[in-house]
Amino acid sequence: MSFLLELIEQYGLLFVFGNVLIEQLGAPVPAYPTLVITGALLGRGEYSGPMLLLVAVIAALIADFAWYQAGRRYGASVMARLCRISLSPDSCVRQTESIYLRYGPASLLVAKFIPGFASVASALAGAIGTRPAKFIFFDALGAALWAGSAIFLGSLFSSAVADLLDILASLGKWGIVLVALALAVYIAKKWWQRYVFIKELRMARITVEELDQLLKTEHPPMVIDVRSELSQQSGRIPGAHVLTDDDISALVVNTTTDSEVIIYCSCPNEASAARLAKKLMQRGYTRVRPLTGGIDAWVAAGLSVDTN
Repeated sequence: MSFLLELIEQYGLLFVFGNVLIEQLGAPVPAYPTLVITGALLGRGEYSGPMLLLVAVIAALIADFAWYQAGRRYGASVMARLCRISLSPDSCVRQTESIYLRYGPASLLVAKFIPGFASVASALAGAIGTRPAKFIFFDALGAALWAGSAIFLGSLFSSAVADLLDILASLGKWGIVLVALALAVYIAKKWWQRYVFIKELRMARITVEELDQLLKTEHPPMVIDVRSELSQQSGRIPGAHVLTDDDISALVVNTTTDSEVIIYCSCPNEASAARLAKKLMQRGYTRVRPLTGGIDAWVAAGLSVDTN
């Protein structure tokens, strides 16, 4: 443990750069504690506060701009993949799109304080064509606020952090074990939250083939599109009704409770669709099902979409 602390003291800036870069690229290795620790060690004179802040911001910018470029090149598919691999259960495409479309690039100022938002928001910024200069400006300010708050907390409570580090150093290899255990618990907690979230969304679903057949009957089901306005630009299932965020919050669905209702989105695990389906079932709707695979499965099956 003392060797690790010596590494942080001697290569603090490089250590911070690597940790921030890896975390912002999507790895579940939190950099905030590292920034707090290096902020607490400022008094030892190995590096200055402004330099530490600059290194953290540059690392975050490199990672975020990589996601920005990926979003610009590959569009919504990148965001869907990010949501699929994220340990955060709340990082659905629709949620990020709703926040970003409401507040624009300014939402990047707080993106790093919201689990699962930063990487998806960066990719989204590229996908919708946010100008690079504007993205870099707001992303840099957001990274500075995020890293600066950690550095400030570390310097403010430097004596407490130093005492904790001394205790860990005195424990030797057991100090390393405790740090590794803390990281393992953090990752396990995130994984468990995602597992519970997905488990809660398990319910009867309908395939695109089944829906296609139902739409050709005399009494087709009501189909609801719960994607954001941005996602809907790529086309909708013919005859689908669009629910705005306000409609979803108020559960405004213009059909009887015994009618067949099919809901689809573009989220992994049909998260937004399943959430709304559960809410409607709680309101008394008895025949509600999410569409397996969402709009992506519908398009992949070669079925037509309405672009009007």
